[in-house]
Amino acid sequence: MLDAVVVGAGPNGLTAAVELARRGFSVAVFEAKGTVGGGARTEELTLPGFRHDPCSAAHPLGINSPAFRGMPLERYGLEWLQPSLPMAHPFPDGTAAVLSRSVAETAASFGPRDAGAYRRLIEPFLPKWDTLVRDFMSLPMSSLPRDPVTLARFGLAGLPPSTWLMRRFRDDRARALFAGLVAHVIAPLGGIVTGGVGMVFALAAHARGWPLPRGGSQSISDALAAYLKDLGGSVHTDYEVKRLDDLPPARAYVFDTSPTALARIAGLGRAYEGYRYGASAFKIDYALDGPVPWTAEEPRTAGTVHIGPSSKEIGTALRAASREGRAPDAPFLITVQPSVVDPSRAPRGKHVFWAYGHVPNGWQGDLTDAIERQLERFAPGFRDRVIARATAGPPELAAHNANYVGGDIACGAASGLQLMLRPKLTLFPYSTPHPAVFICSSATPPGPGVHGMSGHNAAKAVWRMLRSNP
Repeated sequence: MLDAVVVGAGPNGLTAAVELARRGFSVAVFEAKGTVGGGARTEELTLPGFRHDPCSAAHPLGINSPAFRGMPLERYGLEWLQPSLPMAHPFPDGTAAVLSRSVAETAASFGPRDAGAYRRLIEPFLPKWDTLVRDFMSLPMSSLPRDPVTLARFGLAGLPPSTWLMRRFRDDRARALFAGLVAHVIAPLGGIVTGGVGMVFALAAHARGWPLPRGGSQSISDALAAYLKDLGGSVHTDYEVKRLDDLPPARAYVFDTSPTALARIAGLGRAYEGYRYGASAFKIDYALDGPVPWTAEEPRTAGTVHIGPSSKEIGTALRAASREGRAPDAPFLITVQPSVVDPSRAPRGKHVFWAYGHVPNGWQGDLTDAIERQLERFAPGFRDRVIARATAGPPELAAHNANYVGGDIACGAASGLQLMLRPKLTLFPYSTPHPAVFICSSATPPGPGVHGMSGHNAAKAVWRMLRSNP
């Protein structure tokens, strides 16, 4: 009998398996798809030789993850590539604000009226970032905080809505950039804890950047799987699990799945019926015959570029998708240009590029024209660079990854209390009504992103159970 079986070979499932194997437990991972990866995959979606990331591409939380940093993933091929700028945010006047590795450079890009406010907000937390990130990524507490005072100070600043926090800034350059950071969790700007979301993404950039893995996001998943195998674990692909009886006998079952799938497979009935899924995305992967022709200079060397002319327009787009049930006329875009730092992602002289905007859960329309109109506002002639495109709306995203229910790439609405207390209001989010069944997906704290910390935290709960029941 195995000590643990993990269902789902995404970053969280693989991380949970690695953490258990490192402690001497026998582990096997079962994945429905033909390859490991979940939200960290790389595929040729458009043309041969163009290597695209179907979901995550830039990884501020990955390089800062205490779980990943505690593993020798570089030994298994993971190499982080740092663009000259982590992120740029262009404006209609041809200028741009930037999120730089330097707090001073970032603050200066906001203008003199807001530079000081930004520095006062961010600089106090940077010296203690490593401890802070470990503490808040372990909430609700899977271990005692290492620095409860700093965590409490961060909570006081970050618990209020981002709209409150943005009142510190007098001009919209800083507000727009900050709103774009918050938009990564696809939630209205006025929700609780959204101020903290923006601060986390900013601090992550200043601490270690927003890097891309050489070769694509698949490199993260492949490194985790290779490390697991060296530890004695096994990975079984093309293995769809419909009920617990489909799996080999084990002392514990760990699910890197949505709560909905977990309840169905493990026979948990209505245990998660109150869990809410959030807005989705409409994503386009592009093969380009040259770099994106940005008007502003700063986006040309940035790994990530946000497209939202003002904080008001960003808020309107988020509200339309997440609250009003409609696709925004002018979507806020998160875009990534991997070949700026990794020429191996495309044939010589060519580029890969992706962009997505937010749409309602389950939406079945086509946002291509709206996305490209937005891109043309800041990169005139963009459409002329397009060789091929691959589009994916909510139905396609859900088909590609079963955890994206209705196309929700966060595996659950990241708004209100559910941003922190997910999938239920409990201090033990990784446990389920079945004593031998656990959940480790991004439906658990600390939530969405390729960081493995949900798997890391869940593994703690699993190995405590295994050791208490030898």
